[in-house]
Amino acid sequence: MNRSLISPRTLKGFRDYLPEAMIPRERLMETARQTFRSFGFAPIDTPALEYLEVLVGKGSEETDRQLYHFTDHGGREVGLRFDLTVPLARFAAQHIAELKTPFKRYHIAPVWRGENTQAGRYREFYQCDFDTVGTESVMADIEMVVVIDALLSAIGIDRFKIRINNRQILSGLLEGLGLEDRSVAVLRALDKLPKIGRERTAAEMVSTAAITAAQADAVLRLSECSGTPEEVLESLSRITSGNATAATGIERLAQVIRGALAGGARADRLCLDVSIARGLDYYTGVIVETFLDDLPGIGSVCSGGRYDNLAGLYTKQHLPGIGASLGLDRLLAALEKLGSLPKVRATAPVLVTWFDASRRDDYLTMGARLRGLGLGVEVFPEPRKLGVQLKYADEQGMEVAVVAGDQEWEAGRVQVKDLRRKIAIGVDYSHAAPEALADAIRAVLEESDRPRIAGDLPAV
Repeated sequence: MNRSLISPRTLKGFRDYLPEAMIPRERLMETARQTFRSFGFAPIDTPALEYLEVLVGKGSEETDRQLYHFTDHGGREVGLRFDLTVPLARFAAQHIAELKTPFKRYHIAPVWRGENTQAGRYREFYQCDFDTVGTESVMADIEMVVVIDALLSAIGIDRFKIRINNRQILSGLLEGLGLEDRSVAVLRALDKLPKIGRERTAAEMVSTAAITAAQADAVLRLSECSGTPEEVLESLSRITSGNATAATGIERLAQVIRGALAGGARADRLCLDVSIARGLDYYTGVIVETFLDDLPGIGSVCSGGRYDNLAGLYTKQHLPGIGASLGLDRLLAALEKLGSLPKVRATAPVLVTWFDASRRDDYLTMGARLRGLGLGVEVFPEPRKLGVQLKYADEQGMEVAVVAGDQEWEAGRVQVKDLRRKIAIGVDYSHAAPEALADAIRAVLEESDRPRIAGDLPAV
């Protein structure tokens, strides 16, 4: 029976990852894991599917519209998670008796949003989250900023700004303007300021929040405070003078800046930005967004904040939380634009060539010995011409090839080829003492000018 072939294609907003894209993604994830663990965060996982009532109404009207949801075979209304924070709130409420507080977790997993696609943004994407649940201490706010600084530094990024705000300041201003009941609509509009500009943001506040042009102008004037952290704090105190909520938020910001500097964050990377609002409704306190100095147009690559009431939807126990999320795919798109990603398909930088069929086991032993000394090594699977094998190594992005034919085996001296600089050196080798060969390979790898990201190391 003749059957027509199914056209191989992916859904709009979704993508396949070839090795050259997947390798740096995995290495970024591992760098994130190492950084989170170094601060005491523990891994968790949650199901991709949640009951729909767990997800709906927890982010914003926009995330509700973007939510993938359906009725499953059991007749249950379910949805794919749109972020990792809402499932964390459900998770904490369900398991907090076992976990105790404060509970520090990290979670690296895919999420789904049916939004319009753009550069570095897809409908299925990974988030790398870290959160602290069960404490309102400013120490947790400070640590969020310090972890972001440490994480991007570990990835190999030097030039970035962590923009910090506190929703309490905005809430205090809105209280003073008599707009407490319209804060959600005002803050959603303010979150669009960097994208649509002052005039359109003011118009959206007037139309969606039903406020006056003068009230919109007052909100925007607050958001335009600029300068050093000290100057911004002084301006905020003056503008919101007399409002207790705003005063609390300003003092909290001052403590976060001082504490972050004490905790190792670089002063030139910290910026107070009152225009930062974060579009999700559950934020209640300190909020952050992180932008690359060399590519600010790509948007925030690490964002988050404090959400003290979210878990209250699932439990009567008070479970305040704070955390942030690294936008993995957006960051990778930025690094690619900046030319900072290595173009490699190989996970092992060393190829042991095989062109003497009778010595298969010798090549296998060589590969095993070198791996035992901490090197990533692939043994070519067929006894082919040397040129074919070296071409393969070059196409895969390998950096070193080890060549041993009959004469080399007899002499106990093999060739180590530097595939980048196109040079070779002879090195003494024996199965019993492979250290000299391993040292020669490491020397070549250390001299390589190949672009590297954190975790992109020659050793396994």
